[in-house]
Amino acid sequence: MSNASFFMMFSTMTIVTAVTAYFFFKVLFSKPNPEPDSFSENDDVPR
Repeated sequence: MSNASFFMMFSTMTIVTAVTAYFFFKVLFSKPNPEPDSFSENDDVPR
């Protein structure tokens, strides 16, 4: 394996791992969105 191909493989693996880790931690530590109760809001008859 030549030096150029090793550098290309290493840089590609590093970039893919960094992007994967970024989005993984972004999803892991994001705040959940408050979701409305769909059952009570879709009722036609008021309670």
